[in-house]
Amino acid sequence: MTQAAVSPPAGNKRIVHDRPPMLAIGVMIWLGSELMFFSGLFAALFTIRAHLTSWPPVGTHLDTLQAGIFTIILVASSGTMWAALYRFECGERKKAKFWLVVSIVMGAIFLANQVYEWTHFETRWYTNSYGSIFYITTGLHGIHVFIGIVAMILLLGRLRGDKGGDPGELSVFQGVSYYWHFVDIVWVGLYSCLFLLK
Repeated sequence: MTQAAVSPPAGNKRIVHDRPPMLAIGVMIWLGSELMFFSGLFAALFTIRAHLTSWPPVGTHLDTLQAGIFTIILVASSGTMWAALYRFECGERKKAKFWLVVSIVMGAIFLANQVYEWTHFETRWYTNSYGSIFYITTGLHGIHVFIGIVAMILLLGRLRGDKGGDPGELSVFQGVSYYWHFVDIVWVGLYSCLFLLK
């Protein structure tokens, strides 16, 4: 793998690849399989919706505003993750770690709200088909968010110290960021289907 360093006008050195690292390609291929997995869940969701006279069913009380606020927090964490990767590419490790910590905190806040919704949602997984698909989709997505948070924590541990580490750090950083953006995009679809679609 060849790498070239480019010096922008500002004087910062940003790492630029003339081709994607193999790890990043592997992550993208894996995310393709994850996309198929969530596509199956969305197919099940729309199949169930097609057989219901109202969506969500009468008597289902959803806090769309609260879920919307935490959706914004999760989507914003994509921006902070992008900032972390950009700062790392520029060689600014302290700033990269700061934005990575912000992303971890935002992801944890979102996950805490999902746990709250699970424990306070009046409709249970056994109440009706909407409850079943709600718990299955949000639960599986929550597991993916948790995995992403763990991956970011491990990445943060790998970035300890202010000087550059091993050459593979950038590839790992890119792979984790791709995964996190994917998790955020999936949630936007789930939030739209579960909370907004009538």
